[in-house]
Amino acid sequence: VQLQASGGGEVQTGGSLRLSCAASRRIYSSGIMGWFRQAPGKEREFVSSIRWGTRRTYYADSVKGRFTISRDSAENTVFLQMNSLKPEDTAVYYCVWGYKNPYTEFDYWGQGTQVTVSS
Repeated sequence: VQLQASGGGEVQTGGSLRLSCAASRRIYSSGIMGWFRQAPGKEREFVSSIRWGTRRTYYADSVKGRFTISRDSAENTVFLQMNSLKPEDTAVYYCVWGYKNPYTEFDYWGQGTQVTVSS
C-alpha cells in the first residue's frame, strides 16, 4: 500500500490549506485514515483521523474547530481542510492508514508534505 500526500505549502497566519492523500488501493469500511505531523525538534503527534465506514472523526485538541477531515471513498482519498492556521501548525504532515486505534495504531505511512505558516 502506498499513500501519496499533497497540498502542502506556505501560508500566512490565519490562512487555509487543504491536504489530500490518495491510497494505492481500495480502503474497506474497517479502515481508518488520518494525519500526523512533526515539527522541527518535536515528536510526531496525532492530528486527525476518520473511520472509513462510519465517517466518525477524531481530532487532537490543538486543531479542533479549525481542521476538518473528510474522505472520498470512490477515490480512496482522505482530505484535511486546515483553516485559521497558526505558526505552531508548521510541520511535516504525514498521511496514515490503519485498522485499530484511531489515535495511535497505523500500519502505513505516506512520505509527508510540508506545511509552513508564517507570522
